[in-house]
Amino acid sequence: MDNQLFTYSPITERPPITWPGGARVAFYVGLNIEHYRVDAPSTSIFGGTAGLAPDPLNYGWRDYGPRVGIWRMIESLDRHGIRASALINSDVCRHYPQIMEAGKQRDWAWIAHGKDNSTFQAGMTREEELAYLTEVVDTIEATTGTRPRGWLGPALTETFETPSVLAELGLGYVLDWCNDDQPYPLAVPGMLSIPYSIELNDVTLFVVKSFTGPEFLQTVKDQLDQLYLDAADTGRVMALCLHPFSVNQPFRQRYLDDALAYVAGHEGVWLSTTDEIEAEYRRQTPGQSL
Repeated sequence: MDNQLFTYSPITERPPITWPGGARVAFYVGLNIEHYRVDAPSTSIFGGTAGLAPDPLNYGWRDYGPRVGIWRMIESLDRHGIRASALINSDVCRHYPQIMEAGKQRDWAWIAHGKDNSTFQAGMTREEELAYLTEVVDTIEATTGTRPRGWLGPALTETFETPSVLAELGLGYVLDWCNDDQPYPLAVPGMLSIPYSIELNDVTLFVVKSFTGPEFLQTVKDQLDQLYLDAADTGRVMALCLHPFSVNQPFRQRYLDDALAYVAGHEGVWLSTTDEIEAEYRRQTPGQSL
């Protein structure tokens, strides 16, 4: 079937975008804060035990994130004046209240990221998905005091109905389609796609591609430098997508901190959140984003 979720739009044929303060690049940290079921397989560092329940090897690797890694992440973000765009499973609200409190104290943007990272809604009927997403969004709103504006599916999964269901619930953008350097409108009225990255993503780089810390640092620098050059005529978005169980392992921490220092110190960079990017894009393109 043909794709009816969005239309083809070459970046060379769009009206220019400008970011606040004359910045060329809008940068955000997509901080994945996730809860995993102990009796279901999920993201793994070793496939040999991934189908077991329980799976101490892989579950423990993932569980390092909320227990230890997130606190190193918070120190680095604070050090460089960066507010997280927190991509949270709604079960995080119940299982890790200390993390939620830390984020509220720092005024993080809250993006809905499913109930847990072991459950995908692919295959749900529209009625099932509406009930599921209503529970997710309402739980996050009740905990944070703010209704999420954005959505990232666990493992970037959706159904063909997801954007319209999210719009019905009052959300305004999705991050699942990693196909652009700028926001763009979806076919569902009022819904945007905002850039996320499956390439500039610590799980992809460290687990799939076996990058070292120095290679990760150089990749972040190269990404920003190229986007800065590209943005001479129209603004771009740079997403740095991180998981505390991966990038915040002790031997990688210094390279994350150096990467954030490079971005924060780079000229022409707007340290933003996905909510702020959405709002600024809508302000500049009212006809496209209605």
